[in-house]
Amino acid sequence: MVRADVTAAARELADREPVIAGLLERHGPPRIPRPRPTGDRFPALARSVLYQQLAGSAAAAIHRRVVDAVGGSLAPAPLVALGFDGLRACGVSSAKAVSLLDLSVRVETGEIRLERIGRLADDEVVEHLTRVRGIGTWTAEMFLLFTLGRLDVWPVGDFGVRAGYGAAWGLGGPPTPGALTRHGDPYRPYRSLVAWYCWRAADDAKRARLPS
Repeated sequence: MVRADVTAAARELADREPVIAGLLERHGPPRIPRPRPTGDRFPALARSVLYQQLAGSAAAAIHRRVVDAVGGSLAPAPLVALGFDGLRACGVSSAKAVSLLDLSVRVETGEIRLERIGRLADDEVVEHLTRVRGIGTWTAEMFLLFTLGRLDVWPVGDFGVRAGYGAAWGLGGPPTPGALTRHGDPYRPYRSLVAWYCWRAADDAKRARLPS
């Protein structure tokens, strides 16, 4: 889809769903990124691994140390050369160090071909990436959404999406992943846009709970 279609798709969803209409009015059209150039795919995926389950500031500091250690740009060969001990010295956990090295080796050998991954369907991308140790469905879905710019990603395992959906649709709490899968069906093929609004709704709910 061309970029103008994101706004058109959001308006189409808003025309048939009052909740989305309210979110569109409050937050504007979803800011779904354009697909990144092929050369940005490996750094984006490696960054996702480093940021897993860490607060933003801590993850950013570790990411910066790794980037400095490999000479300013995340790439497979420099990461392999840095090795497990080098990654650990940067503050990377053992599990993430193993994951980054497994990813780097698989890209180096051509088993994972990030330059061609954009030709695959969404479920094929997830299957391809989850071969890598430490890369699960959530990381693959974030790659689909924020690196490949896919518009029909529905990350039901993401707590922010679940919490935001529960808050925006007045469910009294986050739905289960299974329930959220069903809730998302009417919004195909634009579920990425709904996920983006769920994240905004989750932020709104957090702010509403803060003392004034």
